[in-house]
Amino acid sequence: MFTSAMLLAACENNATGFEFAPDSPYAPGTFGGLDNSVDGLTVGHRLTAAGEHELALKAYKRAAAEQGITVDVLSAIGSANLQLGRLGQAEKLLRKATQMDVNFAPAWNNLGVVLMETGQVNEAARVFQIAFGLDRGQSAEIRENLRLALANQSNPDYDPANNDTFSLVRRGSGDYLLLSEI
Repeated sequence: MFTSAMLLAACENNATGFEFAPDSPYAPGTFGGLDNSVDGLTVGHRLTAAGEHELALKAYKRAAAEQGITVDVLSAIGSANLQLGRLGQAEKLLRKATQMDVNFAPAWNNLGVVLMETGQVNEAARVFQIAFGLDRGQSAEIRENLRLALANQSNPDYDPANNDTFSLVRRGSGDYLLLSEI
């Protein structure tokens, strides 16, 4: 019973360090509502880096609700779907992102990754060339993705049993690395 009295006293004196307004509908520390929340894209990128792709997808959808459907949001949602193995959804979203902004290299690169995963090597090579041109060859990841696509394109007798499995690795904001697992 003594502990309860101490807790009440602490609340009355605001010794907790939280902002507190007696007439506020918000809990202490969140005074003002969601204005202090972290951007959904940032949260999604952090969750993607941690391998939590389902949670990242939810954060990206929150970003879409807060910011609207931007090329960054579409690209991020498409990439999360790719990581979750939802290749059809990922392709549709990434194609829409490239239509929304034809100069957004990360969306082109991610679309190329989806096309490689679905065996559309010729189109993937063309898409990686677009991404490479938009990026002016600055991204080592896009350059490596293009190299892999061209290597697979130039070998029409490629044995599907020896097909490389590709993985998408996020490196920084909007940068992805396509890795092959042998």
